[in-house]
Amino acid sequence: MFDKDTRDAYIEKMKQQLDELNVTMQELEVKAKEAREDAHDKYNEEMTKLREQSHLANEKLNELKAAGEESWKDLVVGTEKVRDAFIKTFHDFKSKL
Repeated sequence: MFDKDTRDAYIEKMKQQLDELNVTMQELEVKAKEAREDAHDKYNEEMTKLREQSHLANEKLNELKAAGEESWKDLVVGTEKVRDAFIKTFHDFKSKL
């Protein structure tokens, strides 16, 4: 059906197309890996923030537990602000996943 020249040209054209696709695929793999690393770094950054806010919220809670009747009322507002910030950061992070 195909003569040798037509066959060779077809094979060469197919090889070039496959080579181009393979190069593009490799470029996409690199971009995907970079994106995963970037996402991983962002994830670690957000988790660090969450851990810090969790620690601060626990410290405030411990202060609240140890506070006497007089100072307890003053600590409630600060504790609620820390808790609310922690909850907001958590929900923001969760929505990004």
